[in-house]
Amino acid sequence: MLATHNLLKAERVAYILQRLEELYPETPVPLDHRDPYTLLIAVLLSAQCTDERVNQVTPALWQLAHTPQAMTQLSVETIYEVIRPCGLAPQKAKAISKLSQILVSEYHGKVPENMAALESFPGVGHKTASVVMSQAFGHPAFPVDTHIHRLAQRWGLTNGKNVTQTEKDLKRLFPKEKWNKLHLQIIFYGREYCSARSCDGTRCEICKTCYPKRKTPKKTQKA
Repeated sequence: MLATHNLLKAERVAYILQRLEELYPETPVPLDHRDPYTLLIAVLLSAQCTDERVNQVTPALWQLAHTPQAMTQLSVETIYEVIRPCGLAPQKAKAISKLSQILVSEYHGKVPENMAALESFPGVGHKTASVVMSQAFGHPAFPVDTHIHRLAQRWGLTNGKNVTQTEKDLKRLFPKEKWNKLHLQIIFYGREYCSARSCDGTRCEICKTCYPKRKTPKKTQKA
């Protein structure tokens, strides 16, 4: 689909869905995990840290404790020593310890399938809760990370005022049944073709197809 004019929003949405499905028919969750609890901890660790680094750290953590019950037996210092390579490790170690205690005392050691409950846990924000709801439990959610926030602006799907607005705009534009997969497809595409450095809104295939007439770099607001 090579356009000579800048595509209308509906055309952009249709093209993006089609192209991402061609590029990424399979969307494995990039964070290694065994169940909802280990996914919750891995997503918490991924804030301001790469998925690759999280995946290097978690095997040693799961060896020590891969259930909330086992995690509550570890000291915060022990958790910290294992997760130290991740950014914000001191706060994350405390959050993992406290969150595990809450799961044991209030939820019988099971991660609740409930957005509000997840968001109430220490160290768990809206994005982390959305990832767990979508990838662990299959509920439609559209977690917006820095990649998605940047690409949605480059592709003219949002004004990028903030991640909350970007999430609302994307949910309005794309069918609900596509959200969980599309969230990962956009992240994969952003990492591979449209990163902050490799594209400025005029270089990658999707940017060029959506905006063939765009000649200057697209300025984007940070998340």
